[in-house]
Amino acid sequence: MISEASPIVITKPKKIILHTPDDDARPVYISGNFNNWHTQDFRFKMKKLEPGKYEFTFPEGDEFKGELIYKFTKGDWSEVEIDKFGNRTPNRHWNDDKEVKIEKVAKWRKNWLPHRPSQLPQIHLISEEFEIPQLNKKRKIWALLPHDYETSTEHYPVLYLQDAQNLFNENAEFGNWQIDKKLAVMSDYGIGKIIIIAVEHAESERIQEYNVGNTLLGKGHGKQYIRFVVDTLKPFVDKTFRTKSDRDFTGIGGSSMGGLVSIFSGLMYPEVFGKLMIFSPSLWVIPKIKLGFLDFFEPQETRIYLYAGGDESETMVDHVLKFRKRLLKRESLQGKMKVRLSINEHGKHNESYWSDEFPKAIEWLFFSDKPE
Repeated sequence: MISEASPIVITKPKKIILHTPDDDARPVYISGNFNNWHTQDFRFKMKKLEPGKYEFTFPEGDEFKGELIYKFTKGDWSEVEIDKFGNRTPNRHWNDDKEVKIEKVAKWRKNWLPHRPSQLPQIHLISEEFEIPQLNKKRKIWALLPHDYETSTEHYPVLYLQDAQNLFNENAEFGNWQIDKKLAVMSDYGIGKIIIIAVEHAESERIQEYNVGNTLLGKGHGKQYIRFVVDTLKPFVDKTFRTKSDRDFTGIGGSSMGGLVSIFSGLMYPEVFGKLMIFSPSLWVIPKIKLGFLDFFEPQETRIYLYAGGDESETMVDHVLKFRKRLLKRESLQGKMKVRLSINEHGKHNESYWSDEFPKAIEWLFFSDKPE
C-alpha cells in the first residue's frame, strides 16, 4: 500500500512595511517579545526605502512563528513611537498568517517629551537647612518620589544627584535637566520608579566642596562631602523613605565637578554605591587620576554610565576615554566594572545635553539586565 505524501507547505518570512510622515535622520528599530524588548538591536533595524517608508523582513526561526508583540523606536524608549496627539501607543500585535503587515507611526518622542502631568514625581523638600556636620554647613535637600508613592507599598532604588538647583528648577539660570518631566514619561514604560535625592550645591563654594584631594584647583573638601552623603544623608534617607538600601540599588551622579565628586564617591565607597551616573566629569583638574587605592577594596560589580560631549572642550572626550581605559585595565577590577560609554560629538557643556542623557542613563543603570 502506497501512502500519499503530505504536501509541503512553504511559508515566506514575515515582512513589515512602515509608513511615518514624521520622519528624520534617526534609524528605526523594532523592539518586541522576540528580542527581550531591546530598543537598539541592530538585528532588527529597519531598512529605509525612502523618506517616511521602511521595511523589515523577520529571519526564520520558531520565535517568529507565534504572536509577535512589538513597538517601533528610533533607538531607545526616549525616542519611541507616539500617536498624533503625543500619547503613548499600545503594543502592536501580529497574530495572523499574513506574510506582509502594513504599519503607520504618526509621531516619535524626542528627548522623552511630551509628558503626562499625572505621572510627575512628588517633589518633597527634605529640609531647607539639612545639617552637614562633616563641613559644619547646612544645605537644602530635595527628594523626588514616584508619582504614586503615597498609595504604594513598594520599595525603590535611590539615586543621589549633585547640583539640585539645575535638575528640575524651571527658573534655573542655565536651564535644567527636567528630570521631573523625564521621570514622568519613563514611568509610563515601567522604568521610572526610583527615588532621586537632590542635594543643592554650595553656591560660591561649590568647586571647593566637590574638589577631592589636592588637584590643579588646590585642596578641596570633597572627601568630607562624600562622607556626609555616605555617613549622614544615606542613613537618614533609608530611615525616612521606602528605599532599597543595598548597593545594587543605590547610585550617585552629577555633571562637571559634580560628576568628578561622584566618581570618587563610587570608587571610595564601592560597598555603598553600585551605580554611577557620570556626565562630563571635570577630570582635567586631576588628569593623572590614580586608581591604586582600589586594590585595597574587595571588588564588586559596578555599573558606570559615562557621558562626554565633543564640543565641550578640547580635552573632555580624551580625558573620559583615558579614564575608562584605565578603569577597565585595572587587574583588580577585571570583570567587575560595566561601563556604558556615550559620546555626543556635538554635545556642549550644559544642562540641555545632560538632560538628554539622564533617562538613557537611568534605564541602563537601574532597569536593564543587559549591561554592555
